[in-house]
Amino acid sequence: MNFTNFDFDQLFSMGDDSNPLMMLVWILPIILFVFYGQHIQLFVTSREIKKGLKKLDGFRDESRNELIHYVKNNLKPKDDPINKIDTFLEYFTIMPVDMDPNGIVEKVRHTVRSREDYTRNHVKSLSPEMSDVELTKVQTLLEIASSLQMIYKIINHMFLTAKKQNNYPLILPLQMILPFIMEQAEAMKEAIPAFKMSQPVGDGIGPMIVGKMMLDSKKETVALETTLSKTDFENRTLYLLKAEGPGSTVGRPADGLEKIVTENKIDVIIMIDAALKMEGEDSASIAQGFGAAIGGIGTERFQIEEIATERKIPIFSIVIKQSVKEAITLMTKEIADTAEDVRLQVYEMIRENTTDGQSIVIIGVGNTSGVPQ
Repeated sequence: MNFTNFDFDQLFSMGDDSNPLMMLVWILPIILFVFYGQHIQLFVTSREIKKGLKKLDGFRDESRNELIHYVKNNLKPKDDPINKIDTFLEYFTIMPVDMDPNGIVEKVRHTVRSREDYTRNHVKSLSPEMSDVELTKVQTLLEIASSLQMIYKIINHMFLTAKKQNNYPLILPLQMILPFIMEQAEAMKEAIPAFKMSQPVGDGIGPMIVGKMMLDSKKETVALETTLSKTDFENRTLYLLKAEGPGSTVGRPADGLEKIVTENKIDVIIMIDAALKMEGEDSASIAQGFGAAIGGIGTERFQIEEIATERKIPIFSIVIKQSVKEAITLMTKEIADTAEDVRLQVYEMIRENTTDGQSIVIIGVGNTSGVPQ
């Protein structure tokens, strides 16, 4: 059979404008899109968002079940912990009013630290014999489960509101931000095994470098879950500060720094932290800069900047770049391999910016899970 002899013009009567069938073929889709285009777009977009919501629901359940399983099998609680854990997951924090910005940082710090203290005490009540390392581990798992639950609720609320109103423009922002939300949620879900097993995560590269510099020196607790060590380097005094490992905590480096500068004259502050890389940048690349390299909600950074400004102490920073997923999942070999290079860069920075007899504070910023000192 020869398929090359078909006459498409004849088949669809394309040369004949008066053919009613041909007119329907062209006009019907136009009418459909004019009157129902938004509904069709809403239907297609809704299917994509429903797939994302199903995944988020799975992440939420998985993180909750992992937390319950861990508490039941490792901490031997006195009572069934399910009700308490479900109550923890529903906790919320109301941030202070910021209409008058004067003093807002102090208010935010007070609110956040009150929440941390309250959560710590109530997690401890699950099993009074729980060690401090286990306590920080459960707190982190609780934060992950709570965050995934909140993400699911917000995305579900936005989706159902748009569907209820049958409003396509309302669902558009959700469609645009969903890939970024899914990336963060998947990273949090994949972070659970590392924190359960007290393994170092990418964000722990700063504490890892400073922890290595602390080896064989005397340590003391200088603030809540924060360790200080003093050592010498080429006629200079180094104050090494990091969160107290191997628990899953970031400590309170600003409080630690405040105590150090109150008792000693400090000439330079050097901060080492993980930083999110831009698209196209290589993971585990190292960069140097100025200013306080520390994430979070900003209260720690504000306090460090206040201390440095008041005493006119310059702050230098070294960051190790990585993706969101790399920052909170098991530390990759590439990131771990930067430790020695960064340590040498810190010493070079000290030689270039200080003289004999001066004192330097070196802060390893980040979650110190699985990183001792």
